[in-house]
Amino acid sequence: MGRFGVRGQRFEVPLTPNPEPLTSNMTLKSAYNACLEAMYGLRRFGIILGLETIQKMLEGLKNPQNRFQSIHIAGTNGKGSVASALSSILHCAGCKAGLYTSPHLVKFNERICINNQPVSDEDVVEECETVKSVPYGEREPTFFEYSTAMAFYEFAKQKVDWAVIETGMGGRMDATNIVLPAVSVITNISLEHQSYLGKTVAQIAGEKGGIIKPGTPVITGAKQKNAISVLEKIAEEKSAPLYRLGKDFRVRRKKSGAFTYFGLEDTWHDMQTSLSGSYQADNAALALAVCEILNRNKKADIPATAVRDGLMKNRWPGRLEVVSESPLVILDGAHNLAAAQNLADFLSENMKGRKVTLVLGILDDKPYIAMLRSLLPVCSRLILTQAKTGRALTPETLYEAAKETVQDIKIIPDVSEALDYAVKTAEPDEAVCVAGSLYVVGEAKAAIEKTDLTYRI
Repeated sequence: MGRFGVRGQRFEVPLTPNPEPLTSNMTLKSAYNACLEAMYGLRRFGIILGLETIQKMLEGLKNPQNRFQSIHIAGTNGKGSVASALSSILHCAGCKAGLYTSPHLVKFNERICINNQPVSDEDVVEECETVKSVPYGEREPTFFEYSTAMAFYEFAKQKVDWAVIETGMGGRMDATNIVLPAVSVITNISLEHQSYLGKTVAQIAGEKGGIIKPGTPVITGAKQKNAISVLEKIAEEKSAPLYRLGKDFRVRRKKSGAFTYFGLEDTWHDMQTSLSGSYQADNAALALAVCEILNRNKKADIPATAVRDGLMKNRWPGRLEVVSESPLVILDGAHNLAAAQNLADFLSENMKGRKVTLVLGILDDKPYIAMLRSLLPVCSRLILTQAKTGRALTPETLYEAAKETVQDIKIIPDVSEALDYAVKTAEPDEAVCVAGSLYVVGEAKAAIEKTDLTYRI
């Protein structure tokens, strides 16, 4: 029996249900499933911000976070796109790159990647068992603290040159804020997780600005004056150089989808990213500014060819991801207001002349009425669904807010069934978009991967 928490006698789970060595697939599968069951059990502790527990855990692991160089990324939206781009670029530059992001869409392993590939089930079992053996201090760890310790252990074990690390929530008291990065990135700031991070943009900026370290360069795409003033104050107090998108570096988009990057020192013409959405040029610019700083400070040697190749090879599933052409099926998390507005802009610009069916599910801590106001005008049909999480709003709640705007509404609570119905009832020249939550998108991707659906590419 494995026990989570030194003093946690009340929470025991069989982490090694089969005493045999991990030599058969069935044994590995059982051990892997038991590890995940135990970790998911930690979710009953909810979200607990703070660094004391993760510090204890990492000390027990001999501080693996000090055995690789890192880039730390916070922000409301775009964290994953910037993180995956940097991991891809570093890999193309010949570095061994770790990538830690959350949440996963289909499988836990997606959270911990080496050279853009998720770690194996066997790696997850070893990580889990190793972290289980260390002391945690006064309380049991949360799911996120546990997975963060697993990621840092894995990166040290794999001897990565660089780890690109995305915060889970906020920054100042986020479990990832143990690292001492070469560069910090704050993508952008808008209202989110207000019960944890604050009620105003300035307060949230203060939390995200908590990842700024003394003397460490920080890059941001934040645009609001009150957010910028907070970040500038923190950076000044910590003698950390601050570089702003739109002021210290910028992009100029072309109709072709390419863009020119006017950087801190370099200018790179005809840059392209594989990710869809005009806003991805801004995300790419943040990644390119990081590359410039690493080169300038001689922390890395990233040639322009690696930058170009890395941007084009970057893949970030569930964000304007096309999974079918006829009918066109797009998966996009669009899990908060800013992301919903970006998705609405994309559909408005790119779906002209097409009827759009929106398969939508939203979590209960999101501004769903404002999100609906952004998304509903661009769809002709709405299918309301619900992710398998206790945080999901009921389709009936969404219906009451949507019925005055869209006439053609159907409720199908199961995400897989909702997607299947949407596709089978759509004409070949129409579009289906699954959105509103990364949980919904994850269930949609899992359904596509598990069945031989006729609309798969």
